[in-house]
Amino acid sequence: MTIAAIGSIPLIMTLGNSMLIPILPSMQTQLKLSPLQVSLTITVFSFAAAILIPVLGYLSDRYSRKAVIIPSLILYAVGGVLAGFAASSLSSPYPWILTGRILQGIGAAGTAPIAMALAGDLFKGGEQSRVLGVVEASNGLGKVLSPIIGSLLAIIVWYAPFYAFPIFCIISILLTWFFVKEKSHKQAPPPFAKYVLGIKHTFKQDGRWLVATYLAGATCLFALFGILFYLSDVLEKQYKIDGVQKGLILAIPLLVMCTTSYITGAKIGKNLELMKKLIIIGFFSMTISYALLAFFEKLVPFLFILVISSFGTGLVLPCVNTLITGSVGKEIRGFITSLYSSVRFLGVAIGPPVFTRLIAWSRTGMFVSIAILTLVVGLLALAMIHVKGKDGEKKKNTPVRYRYI
Repeated sequence: MTIAAIGSIPLIMTLGNSMLIPILPSMQTQLKLSPLQVSLTITVFSFAAAILIPVLGYLSDRYSRKAVIIPSLILYAVGGVLAGFAASSLSSPYPWILTGRILQGIGAAGTAPIAMALAGDLFKGGEQSRVLGVVEASNGLGKVLSPIIGSLLAIIVWYAPFYAFPIFCIISILLTWFFVKEKSHKQAPPPFAKYVLGIKHTFKQDGRWLVATYLAGATCLFALFGILFYLSDVLEKQYKIDGVQKGLILAIPLLVMCTTSYITGAKIGKNLELMKKLIIIGFFSMTISYALLAFFEKLVPFLFILVISSFGTGLVLPCVNTLITGSVGKEIRGFITSLYSSVRFLGVAIGPPVFTRLIAWSRTGMFVSIAILTLVVGLLALAMIHVKGKDGEKKKNTPVRYRYI
């Protein structure tokens, strides 16, 4: 039940964007918005989260993980209610919907990033990587289910998904409250100056590979949400596919990513050499997929090729999560994992608006550009992440556990 509680937290965060993807075209039509305006409902959520994540990560290190997670889930629910009320009751709801989405983004900042740190606190060794795989799989499961849930709720009315957020949040709050038992701090947390010194020491010692892994996570989420935004638009405008059928189609690449993430997390253990290999294979799979997509417009072959990139994403993310979470001690783990999640959110935030501009420029150019990006990031991971040995013997630029002196 502890693992289920931890897994529910990133699931809630994922719903914040993925559940709205199917309703964006309807929102655009009903509120008479431009493509850029409707994409901002994703962007403001992600930017708010990205900015606040490091702050809440520090607070979780200073106090406790649950003291941050539970209020964050409450704020997340309040933001959903505000956006839903605005859409259903106000004549000019768009500014209030954005306000609600910002509140949800602030709440999201205290969910999945802190859940990763919590998993690192409560589990060790191969069990830690398995639980982190569950966390990433839960994240992926949310992405699989949310387009379907969003499409089903939109049958009632297009803004119904906003009212669903509080229900999911209450379930996660109860699971976290009753089943997550944190270990009490035996000593007071270090002074702020010493906390900052620990972070500086970590980045001085491991900054090279940390930057590479941060960039890897951000690139995966940027490409994923950009492609989902593009696919949702194409399904409705070009193929006239809407509702649950559209949600099911959007769920196909996400299901592949979710399944791959779970299997990868269960198999990698603490094998750093294997993690690096899977990260490289993942990025080259994405590169091949995005390059080929430029030549296929028919839906069935497009989806077959798209799942190759989803497979690659599912290889990369659990490995990156384990590398980052296991790199530092508990004292600063919340900040390090939160900074990583902040970068991931930035990737999500810029995905839809960037893809909007790229689609207007050239469909072929869009896919070629993304293929080049994933190739470059894969090469950077190859060059900057250095590991040695099956069990992760210490070597320059490999994760090491830092303790305060």
